[in-house]
Amino acid sequence: MPDFTHIDSEGRVRMVDVSEKPPTLRTALATGAIFMKPATLDLIVHQAVKKGNVLETARIAGVMAAKRTADMIPMCHPLNITHVQIDFFPDQEKSSICIEAIVRIVHQTGVEMEALSAVAVAALTIYDMCKSYDREMTISDIRLLKKSGGKSGTFVRTS
Repeated sequence: MPDFTHIDSEGRVRMVDVSEKPPTLRTALATGAIFMKPATLDLIVHQAVKKGNVLETARIAGVMAAKRTADMIPMCHPLNITHVQIDFFPDQEKSSICIEAIVRIVHQTGVEMEALSAVAVAALTIYDMCKSYDREMTISDIRLLKKSGGKSGTFVRTS
């Protein structure tokens, strides 16, 4: 198992020093899902939720979350992200919406946490906008699918 990079030799928490690392193109793809009652999904898809366009609001929230990840996760570096894309894939059969976030940057550190944060906050926004219709919605399976760039290279989830 690799050493923990956020702990110094005396066991104190620290931010990793990336000063000496060369900037490279780094990309992360994360996904997650929110499950709901079929009637709730129908309201979202047909833009009939009283609070407004749920998916566009969730898209904006996801982009904002990616940009502000360092404000939420203590040891994340503040980053000048160059691209965030949030996509939604409603699934009538599963009564769910799959959320995907792609984050890109040229920097010394990766954007996995930014992509994961984007998915989580987009899902939470959907929940918030629809909770008056369905308090049993379930946010699930938030995970990194792929990342590329940097010293560790490419990671692709196999399960």
